[in-house]
Amino acid sequence: MTNENKMKTHSSDKHLRFASTLLLTVILVMAVVLGAGAFLLFEREKPVVTLPHEINYLGKQTEIPFTVTDQKNGLRSVVVTVLQNGEEQELLAQSFDRRGWFRNAGPDRIENKALFDLAKTRLKEGPAEVVITARDFSFAGTFQGNTTIHRLSVEVDTKAPKISLQHSQRYIRPGGSGIVVYDLSEPSPEHGALVNDLFFPGFPLNSKENRYIVYIALPWDSKGVQNSRVVAKDQAGNEGSASFTAVFKNVREKSDTITVGDGFLSSKIPEFEEHYPEMTGSLIDKYLFVNNEVRNRNAATIQELCSKPAAEQLWQNQFARMPGQTMAGFAEERTYLYQGKEIDRQTHLGIDIASIANSAIKAANRGKVIFAEYLGIYGNMVLIDHGQGVFSLYSHLSRIETAPGAEVDRNTVIAYSGATGMAGGDHLHFSMLIHGMFVTPIEWWDQHWIDVNIKEIVSQL
Repeated sequence: MTNENKMKTHSSDKHLRFASTLLLTVILVMAVVLGAGAFLLFEREKPVVTLPHEINYLGKQTEIPFTVTDQKNGLRSVVVTVLQNGEEQELLAQSFDRRGWFRNAGPDRIENKALFDLAKTRLKEGPAEVVITARDFSFAGTFQGNTTIHRLSVEVDTKAPKISLQHSQRYIRPGGSGIVVYDLSEPSPEHGALVNDLFFPGFPLNSKENRYIVYIALPWDSKGVQNSRVVAKDQAGNEGSASFTAVFKNVREKSDTITVGDGFLSSKIPEFEEHYPEMTGSLIDKYLFVNNEVRNRNAATIQELCSKPAAEQLWQNQFARMPGQTMAGFAEERTYLYQGKEIDRQTHLGIDIASIANSAIKAANRGKVIFAEYLGIYGNMVLIDHGQGVFSLYSHLSRIETAPGAEVDRNTVIAYSGATGMAGGDHLHFSMLIHGMFVTPIEWWDQHWIDVNIKEIVSQL
């Protein structure tokens, strides 16, 4: 073979090898691409179904909230059904259009609620099953997608709890307290008394099964009792109620006039400026800010502090009154004067007691301290939880000798009297509260009132 022919043959072999290598590379790349595409399209990760809370019961109307997620191909459909005795009822069906071919072909997360409405089904009282079925856009499962089936065993319950009244407060007055005792036919997560649309939660009484006590009260400015009833909502959301009658006894309105002087403003406003630097304007402007805005903030704080009382009764017998002279009464409507002109009106929601300066302040009854620090118009303040919605408050203290979490007995020294907050002189401002509502302490200082309205009734039941 000539050299020229040899060179042609060598060149041809070289091109052939290059073409073969190129073809093999293309095939390999295509195989990788197709494999990756198939891996993505046929991925086998199932959707995840979660519920924000456990659902064990279906009432006449029950919402079933749920969340479904799928982080790869995305969600194709979600169906919620309920099964009972072989019969299936559809509650919700959602499907989604494909918006791509690989990741995120459908939404990666949905939150929704299925509504169970007994009137629209043929279900009856008794066991049933809620089924949440979710599919994604994967080609797995013979192109049907990955499927998750989430099952919930539930009880269809449409019967409201029955309430049997054992005792209800006979007489009540503005700023007054009382109790209602009742039995429930079944455990109910929400129950208590509604008085003029104000709700007071109930608590177990004496560890007796399904017997409960609720402390009720009227605001200081109540004009009557329009409606009063015990209500209960069971785990299926069924609501029962039982009305009771409380005879309203009016009280004489009390009033007082307080003159605000420049000396008081000059000595007191710097204290509030330290805690509320947002105050602006003159001394009287700042005073009005404290007497209104700060007062409202303090009321909200106290209401929140009283929102989660201890479930058991911690107190026993009458609450102890600090020895001393009463300087101001409960529910006194105060008119504030500055330079002879009316500048404000507020209501005094406690009883002021004056003794010697820096008098020892003692817990009025057994309980647990839940607040012990500075709070606006109250100055240094201690709040004690006595259980089941009963609280006592001590304010204008010079110094505090306790801390939140401390368990105290009657006559435990918790502080010393002073003039912090909106106080013109050394005294104790003492308040009683029922579920955050200020009530007259006079009832709680009276052993006869305790016996007749609470102690004897509870002992008999």
